[in-house]
Amino acid sequence: MSDYKENSLSLTGAVGLGTGVMISAGIFALLGQIAALAGTWFPVMFIVGGIVTGFSAYSYIKMSNEYPSAGGIGMFLAKAYGQGTITASAAMLMAISMVINQSLVARTFGTYTLQIFGMDATSYLVPVLAVGLLLFAFLVNISGNSFIQTFTSIVSLLKILGLVTFAMGGLWVAGFSITPAEGSGGTEDATIASIIAAVALTILSFKGFTTITNSGSEIVNPNKNVGRAIVISISISLFVYLLVAWAVSSNLPLDQIIAAKDYSLAEAARPAFGDYGVWFTVAIAIIATVSGIIASVFAVSRMLAMLTDMKLIPHKHFGMPGRIQKHTLVYTIVLAMVLAVIFDLSRIASVGAILYLVMDMIVHWGVFRHLRDKVDAKPWILITALILDGIVLTAFVWVKLMNDWLIVAVSLIFIIVIFVGEYVFLKNRDDGGEAHADHH
Repeated sequence: MSDYKENSLSLTGAVGLGTGVMISAGIFALLGQIAALAGTWFPVMFIVGGIVTGFSAYSYIKMSNEYPSAGGIGMFLAKAYGQGTITASAAMLMAISMVINQSLVARTFGTYTLQIFGMDATSYLVPVLAVGLLLFAFLVNISGNSFIQTFTSIVSLLKILGLVTFAMGGLWVAGFSITPAEGSGGTEDATIASIIAAVALTILSFKGFTTITNSGSEIVNPNKNVGRAIVISISISLFVYLLVAWAVSSNLPLDQIIAAKDYSLAEAARPAFGDYGVWFTVAIAIIATVSGIIASVFAVSRMLAMLTDMKLIPHKHFGMPGRIQKHTLVYTIVLAMVLAVIFDLSRIASVGAILYLVMDMIVHWGVFRHLRDKVDAKPWILITALILDGIVLTAFVWVKLMNDWLIVAVSLIFIIVIFVGEYVFLKNRDDGGEAHADHH
């Protein structure tokens, strides 16, 4: 059995977990990639991404109000589709996208840490540092909910204050001139497709709000506080993203932002504050990525444990002692380590965005088709969320097919393997021991 503790997370703790996941790789690693796709007005993409995320969050808030669960999205899907292939596969897409995000955050930690020593972001030390951070996250996560929520809440506050300080300083140096980054003849002009595709990465930087839904039954007064925590977390993150994006845009020309895509914040601090600014930015990045990893691992391990309890995914103990939740924690960390070693930042982010958007559309359709009356959801909001996701996903896949088709191929392989694997597993499982969606 898994180990869930009701009322072990406060509203503040839930917000800390949400912002802990969101304000990490989302702003540190993705800023340059978003600029490469959207061009000089890339900060605006965060507003668009925030709007799309707001529509998307509606389904999760409505479901959380009705079915608060430590399994979060896994439980929502079970309510909408039953305990079959669609539920299991979509939940696994979510879990894998979260693990991919963990590897993204871990590599971001390595990339920024090396800036202190003036080392290249392609150094072999990047995956080494990433693996070390993931190991640290494992040790923190086995220490219990109370320590986790206290740690992530404090660290989230520190990094938000740090990023706001960085942004205000950068805007002050630029005379608080909110102007787009200067273009360059060496950069490609953004197209409508690439601009829409950029929204996919901004959505990825907001998707940490799902961390809150995956801790639903552990939050105090979850029927109200899950929704509140989601809204507060998205609002805080959007404010911080906009402030930082405009600061970077005001201090670096577009070609330099794109060239330093994996560590653009550190590079933007250099002209404004010199080496001290770089060190300050790196310190914030380290704080942000550490809290992001811990919060994400916390959420995905609980989601996998819930899916195991529901007998929707296979589970092997491999001789490990303890509860299922601890086992899924180990699986989460190991997979994230492997991905952090194999893939670079841009490819990790792209695959994660595709898997997440596919899963998100499945959730919206499930709520619209089967549960909108039960959870008192407005159909037009659900359909709008579905359409927006579809537009963004189509544009993103199109751009990646033109520039890096391997990303699309890897994402498609992930999706096919997950759906086929779940179909085979569920077809051959022992139904006599099947758990039920209402188990928790």
